[in-house]
Amino acid sequence: MKAEEKNTEIRSVWMVSREYEGLAGAGGVKDVCRQLAEALAAHGHCSVRVILPRYGFMDAARLGFSLAGIGPKSGRIGGRRYGQVFEVDMNYTAEERREAVAIWRAELGGVTVFLVEADRFATKRGVYTYTDEDEQEVAWQRRGGGHFDYFAMNILLQKTALDLMILLDEHPDVIHCQDGHAATLPAMMRENSGYRHYFSRTGAVVTIHNAGLGYHQEVDDLAFAQAVTGLPKRVILAGRLGVSFDPFMAAAGYAVLNTVSENYGRELQQTPEDARTGWLGHTLLEHGVSLAGITNGIDPAAFDPTRPERLGLAAGYDVRNGELVGKGRCKAALLARIAGNGPWDQVKQFGALAELGEVPLFTFIGRLTQQKGVDILIKAIDELLSQELSAQFLVFGSGAPEFEKQLEWLATSSVGQGKVCFLSGYDPILVHKVYAAGDFFLIPSRYEPCGLTDYISQLLGNLPIVHRVGGLVKVLDGQTGFSYNDNSAVALASAMVRALTLYRENPAGLRAMQMAAVERIAKFHTWEKVMDDYLALYQQARPMLSQDWW
Repeated sequence: MKAEEKNTEIRSVWMVSREYEGLAGAGGVKDVCRQLAEALAAHGHCSVRVILPRYGFMDAARLGFSLAGIGPKSGRIGGRRYGQVFEVDMNYTAEERREAVAIWRAELGGVTVFLVEADRFATKRGVYTYTDEDEQEVAWQRRGGGHFDYFAMNILLQKTALDLMILLDEHPDVIHCQDGHAATLPAMMRENSGYRHYFSRTGAVVTIHNAGLGYHQEVDDLAFAQAVTGLPKRVILAGRLGVSFDPFMAAAGYAVLNTVSENYGRELQQTPEDARTGWLGHTLLEHGVSLAGITNGIDPAAFDPTRPERLGLAAGYDVRNGELVGKGRCKAALLARIAGNGPWDQVKQFGALAELGEVPLFTFIGRLTQQKGVDILIKAIDELLSQELSAQFLVFGSGAPEFEKQLEWLATSSVGQGKVCFLSGYDPILVHKVYAAGDFFLIPSRYEPCGLTDYISQLLGNLPIVHRVGGLVKVLDGQTGFSYNDNSAVALASAMVRALTLYRENPAGLRAMQMAAVERIAKFHTWEKVMDDYLALYQQARPMLSQDWW
C-alpha cells in the first residue's frame, strides 16, 4: 500500500531539534532529522516544519535564510536591532524574566526550516559544548564541556516553537521532539494554560536518540526546572529519575516515546544494559510505558559513490553492481595525500601509511570516547601490529585527551610506523574520502542506539566490523559485514583477522558481501520505508491528548 493511501490523517508535522544536517550538527540527530523531514515532505505528502537555534557559528543569510518578520514589536538581540521580535517567558526561581527572539525562515528540500535568533544561542560556538576559542576567552568554559545554561537553552527553543506555532496559527497533527533537548515540550504543551487549549488536537512523539547517562538533559535544581518551564510542581516531581528532573520521564505521560532501533529499545527495557541509562527504560516500564523501536533509515542518494563529485571523491564506483575499480583509485588518492602529510583543513596528522593499495585498510571515524569503545580499538590495533599481519589502520576523530595521546603515540612509534595514521580533528569532506578509501570499518561501541556509520560505510563499500549491540545488530555477520559478541580487544581482533582472511583468500566473496550490504539497505532501510513506521507512530500519538501521569 502506498504512503498516500495509508496516511489518511497526518498532514502537518513540526520537528523540534538542536541539530539539522547541513546547518548544525554533532551526531546522528542531524541526519535523522533532515532525512526523515524530507522523506515525510516528499513521500508522505506532509507539510513539514523544523525549528532549531541559530548558533553563533551559523551565518543565517549565507545559508539562505531571511527574517520571517514575526512579532509585535522591534527589539535588540545581540546588539542588533530586529524589526519584529516576540518575547518568551523564561522565569528564574527568584526573577520573572522574558527573552526576546526573532525568527529566520528558509525552504530547504521541501521542508520549511526556522532558526531562532536569541542572545542565548548567538553566543554559542558549538552545538552542545564549549570550543577551544571559548576556553581561551574564559578559563572555566573548558573545551568539550557542556554549556552551563544547557537546560535554559532547551526550554527557550521549545517554548519558542510553541509560541511560533500560535503566532502562525498552525495546528500541527503532531510535534516530533528530537531527543532530551526537546522532550519537555509535550508536558508544557499539555499542562501550561497558555498552550493546552490551543494544542488540544496535536499529538507528540519523543525520539530517544541516546539514553546513556549524560544525554538526558536532566537538571538537579527542581525549583529552577519548575520556574523556567512553568510546569506544576506535581509534574516536576513526577518527572524525576532519581533526584533529577528528567525530560524523558516528564514526556512519558504526554507523548509516545520511541528509540532509534528495535534492539536498543529491548536492551533498555529487558536487559541489564539499562544500567547505562540510570535505569530509565526499566523505570518507564514499571509505570506501564513501553518504548517503541524504529530503526533509523538512511538516504542512499546522499552517499552514492557513482556521483563522486558530490562527495569529493577521486573517482566514481558502483558498489551495488560490484564495479569497484574507482574505489581503488579513491584509496590510492588518500594514501598519497597521507604520505604527503596533507595539507589538511581542521585536521592534524600523526604517523603515516605506506602507499600500498593492495594492503587492506581498516578505518575508524567518530568521537574518541569510552562509549565508542576507543580503548578496545587501540588494544585491538596493537594486538594485530604485534602479529605483524599485512594491514594498515586509519583512525579519524577527536575526543578524550587520553585516547588522543595513545593514538598519537601508536601512530608515531616504531611499531606503528607506516602502518598506523591518526587524523585528529574533523572535516566533513575528508570523512567521505576515508569511508571510500577503507576496506573495513571498525565500530567497537559499548552501546549504540542505532548507528549510521555502518550504513554509510556499507554504501561506500567499506564493510563494517561491529560489536553486536543495539542497532548494530542490523549488520549481518558474514553477509553484510562482521560482528562479534564479547566486546573485548581479543574479540575485535579476531573479527578483524576473519576480515583479513576473506580479503586475502576470497576477493569474490568480499565483493559479494559489499554488494549484499547495499542491496539490503535499499530493501529495508531507506527513509522512504522507515517513514511509514513514523506515520503510524504519529497516528498513535494523536489520541494521547491528556493523561493522568503515574
